[in-house]
Amino acid sequence: MEKTNQNKDAWNKESYNAWVSRFGTPETYAIKIKKDPGHLIRGLIDNPTDFSDIKIMNLMGSNGNKAVALAMLGANVTVVDYSEGNERYALELAEACDVSIRYIVSDVLRLEVDEFREQFELVFAEMGILHYFSDLMPFFKLIYDLMTRGGTAIIKDFHPISTKLISSRGSTAKVRKHKVDGDYFSEELIEHDVAYGKFIEGNEVEKVFLRRWTLGEIVTAAAESGLVITKLEELPNQSSEVFDQGIPKTFLLKVTKA
Repeated sequence: MEKTNQNKDAWNKESYNAWVSRFGTPETYAIKIKKDPGHLIRGLIDNPTDFSDIKIMNLMGSNGNKAVALAMLGANVTVVDYSEGNERYALELAEACDVSIRYIVSDVLRLEVDEFREQFELVFAEMGILHYFSDLMPFFKLIYDLMTRGGTAIIKDFHPISTKLISSRGSTAKVRKHKVDGDYFSEELIEHDVAYGKFIEGNEVEKVFLRRWTLGEIVTAAAESGLVITKLEELPNQSSEVFDQGIPKTFLLKVTKA
């Protein structure tokens, strides 16, 4: 609980200013999103075109850019995240894009599940979320409870090979060097800079505590929660600046509820 509170405090310090630094003001970012809202969710959802009247839950939805893009495509989107700064940016972004989303400021594991049980045809969470849990089962059980029968959940996150085992240095493909210097099976909590810290200049970067999971642990937790795994895709670095050939950088886990 102490570590959870520290993580929550870190995400409530400078997150709004970090997103302004990263994307511009919500009004500025909205101009870009309006041009092609589907662009933000390609790679997460196949053929993102029309989501009219589909109920979607975005767990740990951060600054809300994916939720806003889905709302622009017709979805009814709810976001749960414990950062008030994230909420502020997301709601201002939604307003600037002329859509509405529901944003609940809460630890996802303290969400009043009965209010939302089996309501969402799609549940998703992505990029830097699983390492905030010291036990994955409650998180996947939450996903199970939120999904409709026959619904889909998508988890996209950093691949354990790149977070637990291999470190990379260099800014271009030609000089990129990799070193196996981690313990893939380590279960220890790691102190790390908060994710938005690189977008804040001149301030001391807040720290969070992370538990990095193996791919086997993640898939097993999903299966043991009652979810049916339909897809596990391991992906390379898809950045336009760096391509770490041969090394998985992210993974996408797709599950359903029978």
